[in-house]
Amino acid sequence: MFKGSIVALITPFKDGQVDEASLRKLVDWHVDQGTHGIVPVGTTGESPTLSHAEHCRVVEIVVEQAAGRVPVIAGAGSNNTIEAIEFTRHAQQAGADATLHVAGYYNRPHQEGLYQHFKAVHDATDIPIIVYNIPPRAIVDIQPETMARLADLPRIVGVKDATGDVSRVSKERMAIRNGFCYLSGEDGTALAYNAQGGNGCISVTANVAPKLCSEFQLACLDGDYATALEYHERLMPLHVALFLEPSPAGTKYAAGLLGLCGDEARLPIVPLSDASKERVKDALRQTGLMN
Repeated sequence: MFKGSIVALITPFKDGQVDEASLRKLVDWHVDQGTHGIVPVGTTGESPTLSHAEHCRVVEIVVEQAAGRVPVIAGAGSNNTIEAIEFTRHAQQAGADATLHVAGYYNRPHQEGLYQHFKAVHDATDIPIIVYNIPPRAIVDIQPETMARLADLPRIVGVKDATGDVSRVSKERMAIRNGFCYLSGEDGTALAYNAQGGNGCISVTANVAPKLCSEFQLACLDGDYATALEYHERLMPLHVALFLEPSPAGTKYAAGLLGLCGDEARLPIVPLSDASKERVKDALRQTGLMN
C-alpha cells in the first residue's frame, strides 16, 4: 500500500506560528520532486510542541494541498490511548490516507499493553494504521511476535522501523504472512533494510534531498542494489550531518540554506552550533545540493 520515499515532513514556523504558506509550498515541491508520500506532524514535524489545534491544522493543510497526488500518512501517535484515537479520528475526517502511531513512550507498557493500545485505536477508527517502532525514543520495543498479532488486525497495514536492528525486518517477515508494508525509519540503514525485504523509508533526509531519496528508493524497489549503493553513499554525509544535534534542528537549517522555508524550531530544540552548521553545509555540497 505504501512504498518508496515518504518524507517525514518538517513543520515550518514563522515568528512562532505555523507558516502555512511555506507548508503548502513544501507539499507541492515534494510532489514535483518525486516524493512518494508525506507524513505530517511526526517527530520531525515537531508534533510534541504543537498545540492540538496546530496539529490538526497541519494535517488539514497537507491533505488539502496534496489533493490526492501522493498519500498522506498523518502522525497521530500518543502514549495516551484516548488522545491517539482523537487524533486518528481527525485525520480520518480530514481525508488522510493512513495514520502513524508511535509506541507508548514514558508509561512503558509491556507487550500486551502495546497490543491493546494499538487495537483500541484500530477498533475505534476506520483508517489504515502504520505502527512506529522506535525504542531509542519510546523506550519500549514492539517485538516481532507482537507485530505479527497487530498485523492480523485488518487496518494495521505496516511498520515504520527505527529499531536500529537491520535484521528486524527479516524476523517480522518470518512471522507475518499477509501483505504488510515494511518501512525503514532510519535513512542510514534503509539500504540494508530494503535488501532484506523492506518497501521504503519514512525519511528525514528527504526533506532536503527528495529527488535523490526517491531515486534511491526506486533503485531498491527495482532490485538494482548497485545503483542504490551509489545513491546511499552520496547521501550518507547528509544522513549523518542532519543528526549531529537533536532533530530537526539540522534539517531545518539545511532547508533554510536551500531557501525552502525558515530554519525556526521550537524549544526545547535550539539552533545548531556553528560547528554543526559547517558540517551541514559541507554535506549539502558533497551531495551536490548546494555550491
